[in-house]
Amino acid sequence: MASARFTPKSLAFLRALKRNNDREWFKARRDEYEAHVRRPMVAIIDRLAEDFRAFAPDLLTSERASLYRIYRDTRFSADKSPLKTHIAAIFPWKGLPKHEGAGLYFHVSPSEVWAGGGMYMPQTAQLQRVREHLAANLTRFRAIVESPAFRRRTGGLDGEQLQRVPRGFAPDHPAAEYLKFRQFLAGRQYSAAFATSPRFYATLLALFREIAPLVTFLNEPLLRAPKDPLLP
Repeated sequence: MASARFTPKSLAFLRALKRNNDREWFKARRDEYEAHVRRPMVAIIDRLAEDFRAFAPDLLTSERASLYRIYRDTRFSADKSPLKTHIAAIFPWKGLPKHEGAGLYFHVSPSEVWAGGGMYMPQTAQLQRVREHLAANLTRFRAIVESPAFRRRTGGLDGEQLQRVPRGFAPDHPAAEYLKFRQFLAGRQYSAAFATSPRFYATLLALFREIAPLVTFLNEPLLRAPKDPLLP
């Protein structure tokens, strides 16, 4: 099996890409990108697909579903740089839109590695369902995010929060501190060089294993939500 980590050449290419964010420059060096950046990422995705069977079988884990393309969508951005200067993969939940449920994610850039998961930008109705689910299952939620292992691996639950408990919930609700969250995220940042470490894959896998129960919890109310009869 191919090595499930990146190499110094991977980081060197990403640093060079950051200095030369140009389609023609990239086109002339496409083979280097394939060999040193894309191929190692695909090897990691393939290995995760095997390991996720044990603890995250409902996450989509494949080159097609997980790997982000290198070209940026600049249609609505003031930044017209054509290429991303990092490589990233997402592992969404089967049966939910790619960016609407909770999932796992990691990227490697010239300056850092970030890995983690959770729910990044839930729609208003989705967020309401998650909050109701959390309020009704607080003991279980706390067992996930307050466990010593979760806090040690991730540093604890993170994400944007409201100043006050949202409308519809009592200010002194037992789950008040968690109901304020607008995002439910957990993860770790590492140095870019960590992507080349022999410990990289094992650390990534252990982190994902710790966050997977949170992902499952957050998706449960979305999977039970009634389907809109106006949608196909």
